[in-house]
Formats: sequence, structure tokens, C-alpha cells
Amino acid sequence: CSHSCKGEEMYKFRDLTIEELKNVSKTYPNFTFSMNTYTFKDGSQKDLLNFSGTVPVKYGNSYNIPIRLWILDSHPFAPPICFLKPTANMGIAVGKHVDAQGRIYLPYLQNWSHPKSTLIGLIKEMIAKFEEELPLYSLSSSDAARQSELLSYIAKITEGETDMKSRSKTGGRNEGCFNKITVVGAGDLGIACVLAIAAKDVADKVVLLDLSEGAAKGGTMDLEIFAVPNVEISKDFSASADSKVVVLTVNSLGNAQTYLDVIQSNVDLFRGIIPAVSHYSQNAVLLVASHPVEVMTFVSWKLSSFPKTRVIGVGANLDSERFQYVLTNIMKAEVLAKDAWVIGEQGEDKGKVMLFMTMSIAMEILKGKGQRSWSVGLSVADLADSIVKDKRKVHSVSTLAKGCCNINSEVFLSLPCILGTSGVIEMVSLEEDPLVQEKLQSSASSIHDLQQQLKL
Repeated sequence: CSHSCKGEEMYKFRDLTIEELKNVSKTYPNFTFSMNTYTFKDGSQKDLLNFSGTVPVKYGNSYNIPIRLWILDSHPFAPPICFLKPTANMGIAVGKHVDAQGRIYLPYLQNWSHPKSTLIGLIKEMIAKFEEELPLYSLSSSDAARQSELLSYIAKITEGETDMKSRSKTGGRNEGCFNKITVVGAGDLGIACVLAIAAKDVADKVVLLDLSEGAAKGGTMDLEIFAVPNVEISKDFSASADSKVVVLTVNSLGNAQTYLDVIQSNVDLFRGIIPAVSHYSQNAVLLVASHPVEVMTFVSWKLSSFPKTRVIGVGANLDSERFQYVLTNIMKAEVLAKDAWVIGEQGEDKGKVMLFMTMSIAMEILKGKGQRSWSVGLSVADLADSIVKDKRKVHSVSTLAKGCCNINSEVFLSLPCILGTSGVIEMVSLEEDPLVQEKLQSSASSIHDLQQQLKL
């Protein structure tokens, strides 16, 4: 008791603080209160009042989300420090309001002002925000013991490092010859990828992660009705465990006003996806098909902490394959086709796609072909095939371009790369054409400027 009383005496506005905590206790009887030592980011420590318990959140079903709030000694004139307190079978879904350590960030905390701001008001906003974006996801029982590893993995892993010991204990059933590919997102593009991968017999099993809300979408329902062999549809991230390749096809459908807003809403979407899929498949290659592909590949690389070789975008693979096909089969220029690549930024509209071999007839034939869902799906299956089967074939894919063509920023551009089971095995060296280098540097600069405006 003396320890507790001594701690409470440090509180400058003790009566106001106690009054608030009484209100919390009345409203949320399940909360338990205690005095513990809190360690701040600078390493300093302080005995602080804190309370923990669960708040009810409706997200389709009802969930009890465990939280812990630390009350600073200047309360109520300073906001509390808030954390999720996940149990061993819960993983943190890093998002707009939660970081990898489970720290909670809310507008209510940023705008905290006594007496308008109260602990009850804060908890109400917390529930409202968690109902928009659930902050935790369920880990399968085999992963429950690895909760601490999950947190450190998402937060701190350095390039190329994974915890091989924990994988060898839990990943046995899917290792060896078992080739599994997960496609995230059940829109038209996601379904096109699943069908193309199944048609090309790339994998032993394809998992379609359907993250959509509400009733079953027509496409996923049809996949179930017509029972495509070796395809599993799931809403649970754990279904993706031990995938060799994870394909990302999700795009936000929000009411964003500007191009930057659209990209930011995609980034927010990825914050809840990438840590989860990279936890369940720590040796996977992430293959990004979401828009804009260069930026979303960069975002996936940053959020996963995977080595750059294992995060690639579909980039200009489709354009390059089409271009080479026209040169070989229509123009009979097989020798030229071997060294013909579309590189740079995806999308003709941006005017930054460069060709090693510029041939007006070939480009005329390709005009108007567009990148329809099924076309991109076939391109994704082509890339997945080269990765899973270790074909060591050259593809023009979005890869980290830093260090190439005097590019000094961390941007992803389409460049010819040799692909295998570990992703990018080697980047094919480019001709030192000043015009090509200038165009690539221009693309890199505009993409980097865009990335700088995003909140990661």
C-alpha cells in the first residue's frame, strides 16, 4: 500500500485524477488499476498509475480488445499513453492508429485539452476507431507461442534476417516440395491472378485471401460454386502460412479527392496487410500488382522489412512480353527481341516508359491493348512461375533502383532482372545510353517526390 500511496502523491492534480479514474471504473467495471514502473523512450523510468482491461468493439462480430492506459503525473493536463495489450494468440495489425509495438495513436490524444478531454471520451473514440480498422488479428494456435517474435519481427528486423529456428519448428508441413501461392484481394484482378496461376499449374495450392466486407462477392462465390482445383478461399491471414509467393492485388476504393489521397488510402490498407502476410510467410517473395505499382512496391518493402530482392512489382513485365512477342512473331525480328525491354515507370500515360529498341510498327500494333485484369493476371502467373520453379528467366519488374543509373533515392523502377526462388537473383546491366539514364532519373525523381508526401 505504501508503494501505491507514495506513487499517487507524485500526481500534481491528485483529486482530479482520482475522480476521473472512479468514472472509468464505474463505466468499465472489468478494468483493473495498479501502480507500475513505466519506461520512456529515452530510457528514463517513472512509477505511474495505469489501468488495463478490454473494450467492446463491433467489427462484423463483437470483439473484446485488450488495452492498457498509463496516466502521466501531470494528468488531466496531459493525455495518457495508450497501448494494446494483445494476448498470446493475437497479432497486432499495424495501421493508422496502431504501431508495431501496440502503441495507440488517436486524434483525441493529439488534441487533448482539459477539461474538454476525458478518459471516458478517449475510450469512446478508441472504440469508434477500432470499429473502422480492427487493431488485432487472430494467430493460429501453432503461432501463439511466437507472439514476442512477431512483434520484434515487424518492428525491428533488419534486411535479410529471419528467425530460422522458429520457422523450422512450425513450418514443417508446408516446406520441401509444397508450392503454395497466396493472392491477397478478391477483386477482378485477384480472381484473374488465381485463375491464371491455376491454369498454368504454377502451384500445388493457391489461397485467395478475401478481405472484403459484407456478403460474398460474385467472383469468389463462383470460384466456390465451380470448385477450381487446389484453390482455397479464406478471410484469415493464417491461411497464407508458408507461401512461396504472396501476390498483392488490393486497391482502396475510398472517396479520395486527389491522386495523393488515393495512394495514401492504399498505403493505409497495406499497413494492415503486409505485417500479417510477412509474419506468416517469412521467406516468401512479395509480388505487388496494386496501383501505382512502383510506390506500392516501395511501401511493401518498407512495411515488411524483407530484403529488397524479395519484394518486386509486376512493373513492365506485361509490356515487355508483348513487345518481344510482336518483334519475334509479327516482325520476325528474333535477334532484336532478345534485348528488347520496356523499362522505367508503368503506364504509357505518364510518358516515362522507355524502350531499348524503339520500333514504331511494333508500338503501333500494341496500341490500345491496355492492361486488363486477365492480362495482368497472366503476367503475374508468368512471374510466379519463374520464381516458384527457379527458372532464372529475365523479366522487366519493379525493383529497388538505388545505385543504378546514378539514382540515389530509394525508388522502385522496372528494370530487367533474373528471377528465381529468392526473388531477384541479379539485375541485368543496362547499356550506358545517356537518354535512357536521363529518363530513368526523371522517373525516379518524380516517384521519390510522391513518396515523400506519404505517411508511412
